[in-house]
Amino acid sequence: MSLPIDPAEIDPEDVGEKQAVLEMDHEAAIEHVREVCEAVGFGIPVEFSPSELLNEKVDADRDPYYVLGACNPEVANRALDETLRIGGLFPCNVIVWEEEPGRQRVYHLSIMKIARLLDIAPDNEEWADIVDTTGELVEEAFEQFDSVDVETAD
Repeated sequence: MSLPIDPAEIDPEDVGEKQAVLEMDHEAAIEHVREVCEAVGFGIPVEFSPSELLNEKVDADRDPYYVLGACNPEVANRALDETLRIGGLFPCNVIVWEEEPGRQRVYHLSIMKIARLLDIAPDNEEWADIVDTTGELVEEAFEQFDSVDVETAD
């Protein structure tokens, strides 16, 4: 199976990749990320720990890894008006994983940008505005994280 897109040619900006490093313990980082996301306009309708689930179900011995499903209802509603297929990517996940004790990585990809790249979403002004709006909310959140600049994933 070949991919329709060459991943090596995708600029992290094309998928809205954002990263931050938080110098705090894992639980404090989750709470911090949750509070910042809510402060900028995202609700967190779903959250879970894949590491806890996998450690319990398949004895995976995974380090702490947590997913916060962020959603701005107004933007989500607009996105669904444009394409019902966007729900396949809902919600906008913000991930927190422990790189080492006291050091957490926060990671996000823009589902709105990915939907456009995959031709799930229309190429029109309304979608461009949705991408801009969600991008501004994410940018505001990442500016509030106590972090060091990170260029690429480890």
